[in-house]
Amino acid sequence: MNIAQLLNGIALGSLLMILSSGLAMIYGLRGVTNFSHGALYMAGAYVAYSVSANIGFWAALVIAPLALAAVGVVLELVFFRRMQNRSHIETGLVTFGIAMVIERCVVLVWGERTLAVDVPPVFAGTTSFFGVDYPTYRLFIIVVALALAFGLVQWIRSSTTGLYIRAASHDVETSGILGINVDRVSLIVVCVGTGLAGLAGALAAPYVSVSPSMGVSILITVLIVVVIGGAGSIGGAMIAGMALGVIQTLGAVWIPSLSVLVPYIALVAVLLWRPAGLAGKRV
Repeated sequence: MNIAQLLNGIALGSLLMILSSGLAMIYGLRGVTNFSHGALYMAGAYVAYSVSANIGFWAALVIAPLALAAVGVVLELVFFRRMQNRSHIETGLVTFGIAMVIERCVVLVWGERTLAVDVPPVFAGTTSFFGVDYPTYRLFIIVVALALAFGLVQWIRSSTTGLYIRAASHDVETSGILGINVDRVSLIVVCVGTGLAGLAGALAAPYVSVSPSMGVSILITVLIVVVIGGAGSIGGAMIAGMALGVIQTLGAVWIPSLSVLVPYIALVAVLLWRPAGLAGKRV
C-alpha cells in the first residue's frame, strides 16, 4: 500500500460519507428507505454540470445542493409524510418509482451521453502530500467532507434543532406530545438529506463521469454503508462510509478479482456480528 492508494480510498469514502449521512438522516426520522437517493445524487451532478458550464464551479457547489433541497421539500410534503406509517415494501416501491422518474427527467433534459465537468483551475494539477504528487481536487473533496462531517455532528449535538431531531428519531409520538413540531423537523431533515445528495453529486462531477447510470451504481453501496453503520445513525454512516471506501479501494489494488464483493462481505460480517450496525440506534 502507498499513500496515493490510501488517499484514493479516503476520497471515495468522503463521497460515501456525505451521501450516506443524508440517507441515514431521512431514514432515522421518517423511517423511509429512500431508494431515490442515488437518483438525487445523479441529478445533483447534472445540475452542477449546467451551472458550472454557465456560471462557474463555485456557484455549482451552492446551487446544486439548494436545488436538491427544493426537491426534498416536494418529496417530504407529497410522499414521505403520507408514507410515514406504511410498510417498508410500500415505501421502497414508491421511492424506487421516484428514482425512475428523476432518471427519466434527467435523460429528457440532458440526454443519455456521458458528460464531463472541468476541475476548477485553482485545483488543477497535483499537490505534494507526504512525498506523493496527488490530484489537488481529490484532496479538496476530502477536506470538504471532513469539514462537513464535523459541522453536521456539531449541529446535531449542540443546536436546538439537533436536539429535536435526536428526540424525534427515538420516539416521534412522545416528541409530538412534548411540543416538538415533528413535521417541521422532518422537513428540515429531508431537505438537508437531499441537499447533501446534491452536494455529493456536485463534488463528484469533476471526479467521475456524469451519466444517468451513476446514481444506480452507487446506491447499493450507500445502502450497505447505512446498514453497516446502523440504520438511522448519522455518525455510524459517516464512519462506515469512510471505512468502506478505503477498504474497497485497497481491495481493488490487492485482490482485484474479489474487490466487487468487499461491500457485501462487510455487510454479511457486520449483520452476523452486530445486527443493529456499528452504532446501533444512536443518531
